Amino acid sequence: MQHSLLSRALQNRSLYAALAWLVITNPMFAHDPGLSTATVRLQQDRLEAVLVFSMKDMAELVDLNKDRGGQTPASELARGEKALGEIAAEALNVKVDDQPVTAAETRCRFDKNGNVSLFLSFPARGSFRLVFCSKWLALLPPGHRQFFSLQSTTGGILTERLLSANADTVTTELGAADTKPARAANGNSFADFLLLGVKHILTGYDHLLFLFSLLIFSREIVSTLKIVTCFTVAHSITLAIATLGVVQIPGRWVEPMIAASIIYVGVENLARGHGPKGRGLLTFAFGLIHGFGFASVLRELGVSSSGSGIVVPLVSFNLGVELGQILIAATLLPLIWKVGKRPILARHWVPACSALVTLAGSYWLVQRIWFD
Repeated sequence: MQHSLLSRALQNRSLYAALAWLVITNPMFAHDPGLSTATVRLQQDRLEAVLVFSMKDMAELVDLNKDRGGQTPASELARGEKALGEIAAEALNVKVDDQPVTAAETRCRFDKNGNVSLFLSFPARGSFRLVFCSKWLALLPPGHRQFFSLQSTTGGILTERLLSANADTVTTELGAADTKPARAANGNSFADFLLLGVKHILTGYDHLLFLFSLLIFSREIVSTLKIVTCFTVAHSITLAIATLGVVQIPGRWVEPMIAASIIYVGVENLARGHGPKGRGLLTFAFGLIHGFGFASVLRELGVSSSGSGIVVPLVSFNLGVELGQILIAATLLPLIWKVGKRPILARHWVPACSALVTLAGSYWLVQRIWFD
């Protein structure tokens, strides 16, 4: 008997320690390492490139001081535009027929959504072989991704790639007459965005912690499917309407709201216990907010402005998110169900996890309101 109690105590301590380590160490990685977009359009005598980064990313390259409210003053933005404009030509290296070309024109613009757009123009004529190298990827945080798109004069997609610091170069051979690739470029955008969706949910610890805090009371497949379905349908709706530009909410509002949703569920778990009712409606409501968070990933990649090219990224990214959720659920649910069958362990498991969930959500809320 004593040995059994000691064994359970050790199990509890080990479980609490593991959970504490996961929740306390993960908040600092709650955000993606960064996403940007590079769009190059062919013209008769030149190449026009537009590179879009978030202001947070550009703060790695130039100093952008904020006021006490966390906003960047207009004077700082003007100084930042000038500083980035002076080094914009270094962001993208271009070779035409294996000969380096220098940007003939560069400019920089900050927009109201917290994005920084670099505009570059390169001289280019006739039939050519193009090589693009995105140099700033090596200067940004590890894991940063850039969606590169090469377009024809009519806006048709010639080449699409998802670039990183370790794969920052795109080579394309164009035909002489119609500027289409001499060899058909098999765009890998579907697979890229599918993988991006999976990575986003697997590293989106705030989204996962929210879902975990809802499923912690799960004891049967039906209730689990209800919660997962409500969350999936809700975030799919707002992901679509935000990416399509129907409704958009600034990230500086969405991110704190996501943190607040985690706090709410954690506190409700502690206050009500024994499997709170009405979780389907609650999950759907908060899932709408999380969908706007997912949409910010595609928006930062410029997908919302890509016209006819929006369908594949939207569908494949969402499928990737769903696939990632399935992988996480398949891993965690057996553990949750196993613990739920042991009343003594379950009595400690739920309050401990809910307390840690609440602490993590509070950390993110403070960080996103006052420090982002």
